[in-house]
Amino acid sequence: MQLTISAGDQLYNLSMETVYVDSLFALNMIIDYFLLLCSAKVCGVPLRRGRYVLAAALGAAWAVLTVLPGPAYFSSGPMKLALAGFMAVIAFGGERKLLRCFVVFLAVSAAFGGAVWAASMLAGNPFPGRLYIPVSLRVLVLSFALCYCAVSLVFRRAAKKAEQELVGMTAGMQGRTTAFTALRDTGNSLFDPISGCAVAVAEASALIPIFPPEAAEALLSPDPSKAVESLSALPGYESRFRLIPYSAVGTSYGLLAAFRPDFVEIGGAEQKGLLIALTPSHLSEGGEYSAII
Repeated sequence: MQLTISAGDQLYNLSMETVYVDSLFALNMIIDYFLLLCSAKVCGVPLRRGRYVLAAALGAAWAVLTVLPGPAYFSSGPMKLALAGFMAVIAFGGERKLLRCFVVFLAVSAAFGGAVWAASMLAGNPFPGRLYIPVSLRVLVLSFALCYCAVSLVFRRAAKKAEQELVGMTAGMQGRTTAFTALRDTGNSLFDPISGCAVAVAEASALIPIFPPEAAEALLSPDPSKAVESLSALPGYESRFRLIPYSAVGTSYGLLAAFRPDFVEIGGAEQKGLLIALTPSHLSEGGEYSAII
């Protein structure tokens, strides 16, 4: 609503905006959620949607505070940066590359903000100096499209890695458990020719916690035959280990030491009958994952 007041030769324009708090909260929560989700995909980290919802709720609550009567520091630059940091910790806390996730989140948010401005200008809805920006569905869709294109262009290499689905994996044996990140590779067709069970490949170092201390040297052995022989000699492990044949690029035939754990969970769901093959080498250069399933 706009009011024009005349006082002598002076004209005063008084404008007032109506802001619906529930709509503002819902809109910002949806936007923040998708920005966090986009950031996670760019960084190639396991998707934790529940945490993104919590972080998005924090961002939406802050957006509501900025339009309510109160201190102006809620809208200050340092406050915005601190808020983004808290949101990143909630969403990505515990990841190996938390700082990278934070920077990408800032970049994605900046790209989206620029896309909203550009899309609104193209749609003929400029909003200079507005406290609250009413965004139409058309502008939102166009903005997300522009944001996705910009992020894909700038982070092309990271986006390519993000296409690989990373999931949490937990293995347990004789009361011991260990958890790590696994890459879900649709091209992995490794299986046990005897039982027909699927076989995942994991770094031996990631599985050391579920074995007794004296098994560490054998687990890291580059010779799979000696590893199976040594590990099968341990009490309680006699029938757990076997050799799995495999072929890969540059290797026409090879063997991997594999074992049958008591249980395996992938993404929180138990995988019955899955065997785990050991490799003494690292599976990813940056340590993004420790197993391939």
